[in-house]
Amino acid sequence: MHPHDAQVSVVVIGYDDAPHVTHAVRSALAQGGVVREVIAVDDCSTDGSPELLDALAAEDPRVRVVRRTDNSGGCGTPRNDGIDAATAPYLMFLDSDDVLPPGAVDALLMAAVAHGTPLAAGLCVRRELPSGREVPWQPELYERSAVVSHPSRRPRLAYDTLCVNKLYRTDFLREHGIRFPEGRFRYEDFVFSARVLAAGPSIALVPDTVYVWHVRRAAERLSISLDRAGIDNWKARMEATRQAYEILLGAGEKRLARAARTTFLDRGLRMYARELPLRDAGYRTEWWKLTRAYLSDFDAADFAQASVPGRLIAQVLLASEQPRDLHRLKELAARPARLTPPYASTADGTPVWSQDLPQVQLEHLLHRPMQHLPVAVDAELRPRARATRLRLRLHELYGRVENARPAGVDIEFVLREDSTRVGLARTAALEPDADAGGWTAELPVDLAALGSGTWDLRLTLRFDDGTSRDTTPHAVTGPGLLGRHVVPSVRHGVLLVQPYATHSGALALRVAPGPRGVTSVMGRRFRRLIHWK
Repeated sequence: MHPHDAQVSVVVIGYDDAPHVTHAVRSALAQGGVVREVIAVDDCSTDGSPELLDALAAEDPRVRVVRRTDNSGGCGTPRNDGIDAATAPYLMFLDSDDVLPPGAVDALLMAAVAHGTPLAAGLCVRRELPSGREVPWQPELYERSAVVSHPSRRPRLAYDTLCVNKLYRTDFLREHGIRFPEGRFRYEDFVFSARVLAAGPSIALVPDTVYVWHVRRAAERLSISLDRAGIDNWKARMEATRQAYEILLGAGEKRLARAARTTFLDRGLRMYARELPLRDAGYRTEWWKLTRAYLSDFDAADFAQASVPGRLIAQVLLASEQPRDLHRLKELAARPARLTPPYASTADGTPVWSQDLPQVQLEHLLHRPMQHLPVAVDAELRPRARATRLRLRLHELYGRVENARPAGVDIEFVLREDSTRVGLARTAALEPDADAGGWTAELPVDLAALGSGTWDLRLTLRFDDGTSRDTTPHAVTGPGLLGRHVVPSVRHGVLLVQPYATHSGALALRVAPGPRGVTSVMGRRFRRLIHWK
């Protein structure tokens, strides 16, 4: 028997998730003998999930089913039930619609035991379904194995608010009374994670992928992290962040508390600002008012630790009582950030957000390295039968672009589902264009070379001073620029091409080659129209 066998309880929580819960539990059982038990807490499901769990328990005695008699309305209470039921020295959490990759529990347990830490953490990846595209979560924390003697030595730990990519010593949680908020409390992991860090554990970090977070944007019932259309979601996020901050501050962990606010500015604020143009006027007004009130408690040091985009968005909010410049804020909130015109300045030449908001100063733009500047590039893609043309326009930014002397731009169309696959790569010179008020490049695009899929456009701007800047281009709107085009193709007969603007305003492209691809896309569009009617 392996010395680490039967050392871990895996707590799986679920509610009305019959299509996925079996897969989740099996992924925990597949970790091998290291798992003593899989505690499946069913939050009073009515879709047949309890029967599926009973069947799994009949197959494998390691499965223990805990049935709640009333629905808690959140994720915290069933996880607390799992903590109470756990009998193993260590425990992990798993949501019913996610999975543990092979070897995840072993990797975490070996690190915790080897270093004697009550907590071990590893990399989580967000897997977009059905595409399968994976995006690592907070990868900077998990680049290499490390042991952190106290969380305050690495404040960035507060950025990782997830509870599921970690292994906890069970008696550590119980001795410190660390639990989740009960009931209908959204973003409960923000508060739980703050309570863990406030207890001051040593932490073993591993570079292994230990959790796969499934992102199902087309699901009938969206997860809390995706269901952001209502203002209550934003209220819950602010409340969870507020509690996390107060927990850490109350424990004397000022650097960690500040990091919690930095995370709010860098992640939450930017995410929701990108989506503001999608919301109605009532939502925007209330969101703006609530956010201004919340940010009014932040001090200068809180803002100083945040990224430039997060800090600027907060400053514009605090400077204006009413929603404004929503599309410009959306561009600034993009990753990478884009600061679009106008580029206003005061009489003494100090860059400012706008002439009527001179208190929001952008003087830092005069000193930041070029590779970090939020330069803006406009992009127009015009699908044509003979030759599709891509036109780019690089804007000046308070003299910084001209001083660096634009030379050229490297262009890549990258498959959305697999960011390692480049469908088309080109290089073009950037030429001064007095009429356009900046620098332009124009080049042909062979759409047939891309193939079927959704393609993101990535740019690397190169300058004669030896610097460069990676960015994405802003999608220019106008007649004939965005929307579906049917283009003849020698290779495929016909292409259905759709340039469009992403939620962050960047130009992207959908391509469906061949008559079958065109028919499939048009059929889906027709069915959507019938559905909405």
